[in-house]
Amino acid sequence: MKIENQAVMFALLAKHTLQAKGEPGRVVLQRGMLRYGRERGRRMAARARANGDPIALWTHQAYGEWQPDYPGQMEFGYLRTEPTLVSYISKCAWCEAWQKYGMLEYGREYCVNVDNAVFQGFDPDFECTTVGEPMSFGGERCVFDWGQPLTEEDLARLQAKKEELGTSAMMDFDYHTAHVYFAITALLREYFPGEADLIIDEAVDEYISIFGKDDYIRIIEHSPNDF
Repeated sequence: MKIENQAVMFALLAKHTLQAKGEPGRVVLQRGMLRYGRERGRRMAARARANGDPIALWTHQAYGEWQPDYPGQMEFGYLRTEPTLVSYISKCAWCEAWQKYGMLEYGREYCVNVDNAVFQGFDPDFECTTVGEPMSFGGERCVFDWGQPLTEEDLARLQAKKEELGTSAMMDFDYHTAHVYFAITALLREYFPGEADLIIDEAVDEYISIFGKDDYIRIIEHSPNDF
């Protein structure tokens, strides 16, 4: 699977949740994304600790769990590294997927708190702030202030650790798509027990109409406990 699979799965769950439940549904979606992001961050921190690395901004940057599907799919970098790290994304595969399928108004719910949720999953005392409007809400680019510096020494450590890790800390998008699916559907079933199955079935049917049943089967082959 690719980034597009995960982007569309989330957007479809958001679409059918918002259409059925409105603002209460939006609240539940965001709680689901907090769960998803924090679980990702905790996995990253666990890998860092297992390797004997400290919990720090530079290790958070080193232990990211995904990479673009191909070179040039994403464009991102640093605007500054001190007194706090400020990074940007100027080309986003998630936004492009949502625009491709006419789902931007739903997919952008993904962007509201996921980066800070991952960061706080990595360390509850960390905080990432979005600067201005992200691209999915009409901004020219997504800008993030990570609240602490990335020194020259940290940059050197980061580069060395990325070279050491390669792709060993990364998960494929079968996994990431399943993770967002199980995180959101668990919250839907918790908060809307009488309606959740219909919302989920409608989202799944639309997903299958785009990607086929085999792709959906690859998602549900995972367990909610895999994350």
